[in-house]
Amino acid sequence: MSKPRLTREQIAQRAALELPDGACVNLGWGIPNLTAAYVPKGITIYFHSENGILGMGPRAKKGEEDFDLVDAMKVPVTLIPGASFFAQEAAHVMTRGGHLDVCMLGGLQVSEKGDLANWRVPGAKGAGGIGGAMDIAVGARRLIVTMEHTSKDGARKIVKRCDYPLTAVECVDTIVTDLAVIDVTPDGLQLREVAPGFTPEEVQALTEPKLHYSGKVPEMLASAR
Repeated sequence: MSKPRLTREQIAQRAALELPDGACVNLGWGIPNLTAAYVPKGITIYFHSENGILGMGPRAKKGEEDFDLVDAMKVPVTLIPGASFFAQEAAHVMTRGGHLDVCMLGGLQVSEKGDLANWRVPGAKGAGGIGGAMDIAVGARRLIVTMEHTSKDGARKIVKRCDYPLTAVECVDTIVTDLAVIDVTPDGLQLREVAPGFTPEEVQALTEPKLHYSGKVPEMLASAR
């Protein structure tokens, strides 16, 4: 039986620790969108939505939804003190102009140089458009990708070179998966943490490019508690 990996919620919990106090942050669909529920106590994050909100809180609880107050996924959300509203075009200007401190996106593939492919699987039917992911990927001061380390069929998603259509080139700074935290640096991929129960060698076996590390690599959940 294979070892249990981190759940999507645990990936989001670990990714939330990457957010600095006072940051303006955009969250993509999927695992990134779960991160808002795990912001550490004492930290204020101004979550940004492409439909014109800065200062979103967690998703609204059942029975407390206001469907005039939704995020870009049309999911009812809450607000934190100081939140503001503005036109959608202004929201995109914030994204494209480099005004967001951190953005999180999901990923289908990430290359060893930090190239990101996250919008289309080659040959898949019904694939949508790239949307705002390209603007987010190149406009963010720091880009974090959250995803499972391998695909459902076991294929590696951290690769030497992406063979899926690219979202943006050399844009990823950090990758948080169900097996590891990895930083993209000019000297290659730096393995910062591994999931509980896994060794660096086991993570390397599921990663195409070489991972660099030295000494004992700490566990992810030990950092997330």
